[in-house]
Amino acid sequence: MPLKIATWNINSVRLRMPLVQRFLEEHQPDVLCLQETKCRDSEFPSGDFERLGYPHIAINGQKGYHGVCTVSRRPFQKAERKEFCAKGDARHIAVTFAPGIASAESLSLHNFYVPAGGDEPDPEINEKFGHKLAFLGEMADWMKAARLASGHALVVGDLNIAPLETDVWSHKALLKVVSHTPIEVELFGKVQASGPWTDIMRRFVPAEEKLFTWWSYRSPDWAAADKGRRLDHIWASAKLAPGVRGIEVIKAARGWDRPSDHVPVIAMIG
Repeated sequence: MPLKIATWNINSVRLRMPLVQRFLEEHQPDVLCLQETKCRDSEFPSGDFERLGYPHIAINGQKGYHGVCTVSRRPFQKAERKEFCAKGDARHIAVTFAPGIASAESLSLHNFYVPAGGDEPDPEINEKFGHKLAFLGEMADWMKAARLASGHALVVGDLNIAPLETDVWSHKALLKVVSHTPIEVELFGKVQASGPWTDIMRRFVPAEEKLFTWWSYRSPDWAAADKGRRLDHIWASAKLAPGVRGIEVIKAARGWDRPSDHVPVIAMIG
């Protein structure tokens, strides 16, 4: 049974619920993974999602910051949370779908929000950057130890790193900017190798082509400047990767009223 999965850093789900509704109605994904929901579990707009046809909901939220959730038309068997760096942050939620949904085996879907890392790429003077590096290290070790990619599995979310030169508007200009520094890119590679995971977006968009999912609020005309970065990712395990039929980046969503600075990314599986 095919599965259409979307990931989107929504930057406050309650504030941008009208945009979420528009996206769900226009693109009809089976599953939507959101990051930066910015609300506690009890405040999550579950009723709105249920009315839109997404009754299966897994939430990991916290007051005012971070937060991830996965909503689905299809039932999932279980939901699990993993905490990283012992900070109490809500940055991961995983759900498992039964065999027959997108693959012959059960499918695990991990939704991540990796720390942004602040502005200064020096862990000695910037605690947020140090946290980001530690998070990525823990993430790689856990994925390898748990053998997450041994079956049919996906990792999606705002991983907050643009690894390739073509994942940023200017490689030279951003080499010392958080999200594209060499130390982050190196750790990103270790996380990806811990599967190993296949970068699904770059399976369908060649590495020689520019590909962005985020445009800063600071740009007065984001579309004309087009100074974007690819911060949002979809990875598949070796067993699942051949079954991914395509991806789509919904760039138009960046131009909607009161948008997130990220746009949705869709993968079609099975």
